[in-house]
Amino acid sequence: MKSNLYSKPIQLLLFFLMLSATGRAIAQHKPIRFAATDVKADMAYAYETLQKAHYNLYAYVSKRDYDAAYDDLVRSIRKDSLSMLETTMLMQRLLAIGNVGHCEVDFPAGSYITYATQGGTVFPLELAFEEGKAFVRKSYVPDSSVRAGDQLLQLNGKPIRKLKAAIHPYLSAERPYFKDAKLEFWSFPRYYWAVFGQQESFKVKVKSATGKRSTHILEPITVMGYEASRGGEILKNERSFRYIGDVAYLHPGPFSSPEPDGEAQFKAFVDSAFADINSRQAPYLILDLRNNAGGHNTFSDHLIAYFADKPFRWFSEFTVRTSEVLKVQTRKQYPKAIPDDYTRQILETPDGDTFAYAQTMQQPMPENLRFKGKVYVLVNRQSYSMAAVSGALIQDYGFGEIVGEETGDTPTLYAAQFSFQLPRTSVELKVPKGYIVRPNGNEKLAGLIPDHLVRDHLLDDEDEVLRYTLEKLIQAQRTSSAQQ
Repeated sequence: MKSNLYSKPIQLLLFFLMLSATGRAIAQHKPIRFAATDVKADMAYAYETLQKAHYNLYAYVSKRDYDAAYDDLVRSIRKDSLSMLETTMLMQRLLAIGNVGHCEVDFPAGSYITYATQGGTVFPLELAFEEGKAFVRKSYVPDSSVRAGDQLLQLNGKPIRKLKAAIHPYLSAERPYFKDAKLEFWSFPRYYWAVFGQQESFKVKVKSATGKRSTHILEPITVMGYEASRGGEILKNERSFRYIGDVAYLHPGPFSSPEPDGEAQFKAFVDSAFADINSRQAPYLILDLRNNAGGHNTFSDHLIAYFADKPFRWFSEFTVRTSEVLKVQTRKQYPKAIPDDYTRQILETPDGDTFAYAQTMQQPMPENLRFKGKVYVLVNRQSYSMAAVSGALIQDYGFGEIVGEETGDTPTLYAAQFSFQLPRTSVELKVPKGYIVRPNGNEKLAGLIPDHLVRDHLLDDEDEVLRYTLEKLIQAQRTSSAQQ
């Protein structure tokens, strides 16, 4: 069974889209606008469908409060027509009311691309959010007036907490910590533009690492220049395997692939890596799940089976709610044949009812293929969905130790996300149809808490988490073994 826990795109590829003929064509067409009556009709359809299709729309917000927030959003429409950007942002706010991370509308990439091809500009600082503070992760300012590591205190006269308070309502997440992680993922310059519009200049107040405070006027950077300079998205798509001395280091990439044979390719990569690890008799394995979009359990189960010492499963409870819109999407995905029992239950269970999916336990690899050394798993706030769930599985079954920082996403969560489009505006909504409880049965609303907490400051090239694992944990274990 494939459970698409989090269908967030790994990369927007915006820069390449903007250079393509498609991107240029977008700029030449008249901007799309929707009649206010159509937008309101889609909002009504969206809210009605959410109540039928979402596993638990009112998990964190009462129906009374959700109804009131919905009414406020509808009343906020005072124009006769709305742009695609305005429409998408309204739908983002509608879905984010419930504070469920997997119930969302993605960043309005199409509107952003159009803006870029028209010479649009954005804020020139990439930000990281840690412990309620905003730090400069990358600076695209020509001089050295603002540097990476500086703390941003104010922007255009507003404290950072007020800016986040204005942006957070567009981000679906259970906790402010997770909203900050999503803001990092989509990027602050993009969202600042989406919420506040184009700005001619930016007045910033910053505090350096030495404590010195200063104020600067920054010029904007073109979207083209920003996307070209930033070096891609935070989430990492590549797979890598190498050795650091005698320590095996495996970065598996996301547990999904857009390629038709992507799962087979992933499994072949993992098989090859562990064959090499075992041939060298490496004593330690570092599995890096940081900046990981998550994906399907068929990927992660195959990987974990190489160092599991007993049968395992990625949940203690997995319950799915069916609905008419889910069945329509399922039939579109599988028009000719029902591929498995999980899909059959979705189609045969009456709309609105739930069923508990009883996946069989995953077996470890045969003894001769299994890695028997020490396993350390690296996570951070950008370890999403199945990456966080896999880390929890490894922790709960005692297959390895977790190192890093608390994940933004939670290992007990409303997920198994599916999507559908609104009939008039074609905005895509993503909705969780399932409820997943981590293997140890803990339903507390919290991220995966590492066994060894290490701050992944700025999410930059300074790798505090990996260094701690190599120098503190592995070296300490070597010393202890030598003394014995």
